[in-house]
Amino acid sequence: MRTLGRRLGWLVLGLAFFVAALGLYVWMHAQERLAQPQLHPADAALVLGNRAYLDGRPNPCLTQRVDRGVQLWRDGRVRLLTLSGGVDREDGRIEAEVMAAHARAEGYSGVLLKESLSSSTRENLAMSWPLLAAAGVRRVIVVSDAYHLWRVERLAKASGFDGAFEVQYAAAPADCGRPAWQAMRSALREPLAIVNNALNGYL
Repeated sequence: MRTLGRRLGWLVLGLAFFVAALGLYVWMHAQERLAQPQLHPADAALVLGNRAYLDGRPNPCLTQRVDRGVQLWRDGRVRLLTLSGGVDREDGRIEAEVMAAHARAEGYSGVLLKESLSSSTRENLAMSWPLLAAAGVRRVIVVSDAYHLWRVERLAKASGFDGAFEVQYAAAPADCGRPAWQAMRSALREPLAIVNNALNGYL
């Protein structure tokens, strides 16, 4: 029993080390994306969804993604926005609709495509694909949190999304406008999502 306990202890320690190392790698990748030079012009920005509201207020992790997409449009980098996100289980809000309202409130007056059925990053890409194709999009800039983009890029490659389109990636602020400790919690949670996606065969 003591030997078994020792082995389990080493296993837990090894897993913790692996998750921490993966978290550090994700963090480094996020810094690279945030420092990325100016993007090439594209047909559309695909803004990936997130929980719409937190504590009764718009979730900054979502609104800052939309803000990044709107800024790409203002800069002349894209001609339309595609907003992807389905129903939030907590309150029944449709993320794509909340994103669209925020984009309009921020002055976006271009074409909006809304994908309102997806419930995961993998589905964001898969369900937005036919909308983008139907709109004649060939070049797309995928927008999400900086910490999220490492996983997004792998899912796009594994699914063939980045073969169907010429894809670039744009990072919204990594801290989502929150205190540093909350931003760090998000950074640590992302490696667990990566492991979950890998175990399910998505990466």
